[in-house]
Amino acid sequence: MADEDDPLDHQRSDSVLEVLRTWGPALLAVLMIRTFIFEPFKIPSGSMAPTLQIGDHVVVNKSSYGLWVPYSFVDVPYLESAWVLPRVELIDWGDPERGDIIVFRYPRNEAVNYIKRVVAIPGDKIKVKDNQIILNGEPQERTFIDAYEFVDDRCNSMRTKRYVEDLDGLEHEVLTSASMPGRLANMSKEIVIPEGHVFVMGDNRDNSEDSRAWKFVRYDQIKGKAHFVWFSLASCGGFKVRTDRVFEGLYGEPNLDRASDAE
Repeated sequence: MADEDDPLDHQRSDSVLEVLRTWGPALLAVLMIRTFIFEPFKIPSGSMAPTLQIGDHVVVNKSSYGLWVPYSFVDVPYLESAWVLPRVELIDWGDPERGDIIVFRYPRNEAVNYIKRVVAIPGDKIKVKDNQIILNGEPQERTFIDAYEFVDDRCNSMRTKRYVEDLDGLEHEVLTSASMPGRLANMSKEIVIPEGHVFVMGDNRDNSEDSRAWKFVRYDQIKGKAHFVWFSLASCGGFKVRTDRVFEGLYGEPNLDRASDAE
């Protein structure tokens, strides 16, 4: 004689279906938003100081320049690299502009995310001399503000000089070494940005590895544009929430009253 159905099994199945009906649409919506529209990103280094500080959490709009099929990668065992599946753009909503702060896949290891500022776009000619950008033959004006104490990810502090740089009409803060310029402070020759690529630099000029070292970022390597800080946690000297940075925008008039990293 066949076994009778266990009523507990039916009850469990009904419970699972009810959970899926209740929470499934919400979970799917969250997954779609994170996949195609917004993604949080934590700042791991000081390469974008003082605009972004170590421990800042920013919101990245992944649809700023278009709608892309999400990228994926396959780790290559024992190698510091990955095989990245090609991305496909479904809808084009524009291209990165000078001054945009973008999150992208590091060209030398696409399994790693970087964040930098776009300083040159396709067709631009760029050269860097003493950390000053020369764009299409025009030095981009910068104004000295004050001495600034930068604290790195090991909680070591160093004296720097803070400027306001005018990048083709967009003003933002930059830092340079207070003593000796870094190894990337000067480019030996002017280069032209090819189509479908951008040239990026960190605002902390002598503490940033960027396009001066490895040239360009392809459009399909860009994950999105960063817009604002939604949370910030300082870890040096004890964990502390930086309430003054919560919901701080990344564009607009520079905040010249900003405290140094050490404060």
